[in-house]
Amino acid sequence: MGSAVLEIEDLTRGFGSVLANERISLRVGPGKVVGLLGHNGAGKTTLVSQIVGLLRPDSGSIRVAGVDAVANPATARRCVALQAQAQAPLDGLTPRSAIEIAGRLRGMSRADARAAARTLAEELDLREWLDRRALPEGGGLSGGVRRLTAFAMAAVAPVPLVVLDEPTNDVDAARRRRLWDTVRRLGDDGAGVLLVTHNVVEAERVVDELVVLDHGKVVAAGSPERLRGTADHDLRLELSLYPDGPDPSDPSEPPARAPIPIPIARRVRVGRRVLLTLAAADAEAAVAWAAALRADGRVESYALVPTSLEDVYLAATGAAAIERETTHV
Repeated sequence: MGSAVLEIEDLTRGFGSVLANERISLRVGPGKVVGLLGHNGAGKTTLVSQIVGLLRPDSGSIRVAGVDAVANPATARRCVALQAQAQAPLDGLTPRSAIEIAGRLRGMSRADARAAARTLAEELDLREWLDRRALPEGGGLSGGVRRLTAFAMAAVAPVPLVVLDEPTNDVDAARRRRLWDTVRRLGDDGAGVLLVTHNVVEAERVVDELVVLDHGKVVAAGSPERLRGTADHDLRLELSLYPDGPDPSDPSEPPARAPIPIPIARRVRVGRRVLLTLAAADAEAAVAWAAALRADGRVESYALVPTSLEDVYLAATGAAAIERETTHV
């Protein structure tokens, strides 16, 4: 593997007394998709703004394709394709023309830009809207189609680093799958991809590594397998509690309850959800216990599913932080 296309070391950026990013370090290698995960306000977009030179860090370093992005932001920016969190200004353009223009600005020939636009339209199922013009105030094209077009504009030409800030916002479920497949293709074709998202479940399909931010700090980083920290055959028992009801999995919570009849590797509570990680060998006993809880009216529902990165994310960021986000949505 070659040198990193993005290297961030001890990056700090504050706004007054608030530290939006605090001593963040991360690395994106060529051919790798790195997920940057965090709740709203975790500092993800502030970090992206510094990578592309829109903000200057208070301290620390950023190198993009070997270029010092703090000292030479314009040079570094030429090595990055960005899909910003905000919708791209497409009024007056068709998706085809917008994607082709993005390709030409990246140095592609007219024929290559045209061919790349057609390929992306096929991959993202945009053919029906490819020649429909975007109109002011959201007319002409839906928010999802505009979002997919902005993604295609970032993906159209080969660049060392592609930065995608919440690329699936407003995109329907079927086309989200197509978009994730294209993100994976970008990595497989050799680009380094920094994928900024809060959609842990879907991002798990395409990322090679993860960096979890919480209140401006990196609280977990590594491959999905290492971060899970559990065996591949482990399961998650999810209990849905009644509003203001007791948590039967918490022995400290009154009224006193019998202990959980199975070993629990990890327990996370988020609002009314309780996530319990357990071994597959204990699945039968876990279901019997959860069914009894439901029959007694102590939980509203339950589900037994494979463990995922959502468990890691919730454990790393802390239930209190996620609960605050849920409360203010």
